[in-house]
Amino acid sequence: MTLEAFLISTGLVAVAEIGDKTQLLALLLAARFRRPWPILGGIFVATLANHALAAGLGAVAAAWLDGPWMRWVLGGLFLAFAAWALIPDKLEDEETPTTRPGASIFWTTTVAFFLVEMGDKTQVATVALGAQFQDVLQVAAGTTLGMMLANAPVVLVGQAAAGRLPLTLIRGLAALAFALIGLWILIFG
Repeated sequence: MTLEAFLISTGLVAVAEIGDKTQLLALLLAARFRRPWPILGGIFVATLANHALAAGLGAVAAAWLDGPWMRWVLGGLFLAFAAWALIPDKLEDEETPTTRPGASIFWTTTVAFFLVEMGDKTQVATVALGAQFQDVLQVAAGTTLGMMLANAPVVLVGQAAAGRLPLTLIRGLAALAFALIGLWILIFG
């Protein structure tokens, strides 16, 4: 089950992250600072911390709220994520990071990513994955890898590639993946 938790977490978050507001933030940071390595380091640290907390919350909630109805809650959550994945994200002006004198690109990215990820669909999905698999380490590692797989190309290649991605198709694939997992949990859970 460990490998399953890691692989499903990686795949779901990698696909769900395409076009997400944190990916838009990665693009904005790359365009603004033009230094990919501290940006990628900040994304990694922020995601690892945020998703470890989220997966831990999910695992604790699942252990505490254990019962046959939990399968219906998790299945319903994944179906809701399927619908949410179809809605395009945008980065609001108030969410745009500001750089303070003396602040490093790494810390600016880390703080901005951690805060923007709060309540984001990939963070909420990480809570649900933590509840489903109850393996904080594998879920957090998988979702962090998924975030890096989705965001690293944006940071490294930047705006040139971002405009060429078929975002509607990718959102549809993410919705399908969430829906299939939700149905799997409901039927075979």
